[in-house]
Amino acid sequence: MAKELDGFELEQRHGKARVRVGRVWRSSDQGGNRRHFLVEWNVNISLLSNCLPSYLRDDNSDIVATDTMKNTVYVKAKECQEQLSAEEFAILLGKHFTSFYPQVYTAIVKIVEKPWERVSVNGQPHEHGFKLGSEKHTAEAIVQKSGILQLTSGIEGLALLKTTQSGFEGFIRDKYTALPETRERMLATEVTASLRYSYDSVSSIPKKPLYFNERYLNVKQVLAETFFGPPKSGVYSASVQSTLFQMAKAVLSRFTDISSIQLKMPNIHFLPVNLSSKDNGEIVKFNDDVYLPTDEPHGSIEASLSRFWSKM
Repeated sequence: MAKELDGFELEQRHGKARVRVGRVWRSSDQGGNRRHFLVEWNVNISLLSNCLPSYLRDDNSDIVATDTMKNTVYVKAKECQEQLSAEEFAILLGKHFTSFYPQVYTAIVKIVEKPWERVSVNGQPHEHGFKLGSEKHTAEAIVQKSGILQLTSGIEGLALLKTTQSGFEGFIRDKYTALPETRERMLATEVTASLRYSYDSVSSIPKKPLYFNERYLNVKQVLAETFFGPPKSGVYSASVQSTLFQMAKAVLSRFTDISSIQLKMPNIHFLPVNLSSKDNGEIVKFNDDVYLPTDEPHGSIEASLSRFWSKM
């Protein structure tokens, strides 16, 4: 909320960044086995509050100290006796800050979850052993004092690659163009996905435990399956743009509570290797087999897809 002050406009917020918290839950079955569940979260908090005196009159009496915000993360993690998702914890923190402090009218809580995965030993899931995976689960909750909610989930670092069924033809050619057209190339990318949910209030979110963790895994599966296609035949990609659209469309078609999706898909190049020398002639002739993997420069492709709500 902007304030006009003597001909100036002030917009302000303050918060605590990169609060790292690990939480372990322990459950016991009828046989006495104790299985451990682990999350590691990186929490970022921003508060929008009525604390203008701190800017104008050196009066800090309305400021929630950022150290207090940090401590609150650990207290609330301790209070959560049941396992919960990053989305649920972000909403919980947002509700706390907007209800506990009268001057705070909006809380923005962003969480990045480190991808610890349970290991298996001799084919059996380990009760308390974990290894670090790859892609990260993200969440952002914007909670207003009235209970209005904007909830976004995300995936970072979903690395996908297929060695065929990809091409790029028919693009603009001019005096600056050197890239040959092809119907046979590798396609590699690292997907960043942002999913906006349709839930518009804190009270409207699903009550099913770990609902958003399940949704995260299912969305990740749909993205990968659409990228690759059927196991035997695959699916042809005419461009990263075409594949991106099909992936976004598949997510919105499958999950009705997701109102929009943004995908960022860099085109990570695997360059054909041809080697020759003046003395020895051809050393390596490329035959869709030897590549030089590169990560820069890379193509940058991103798009958002939203549901279209027609007016009655």
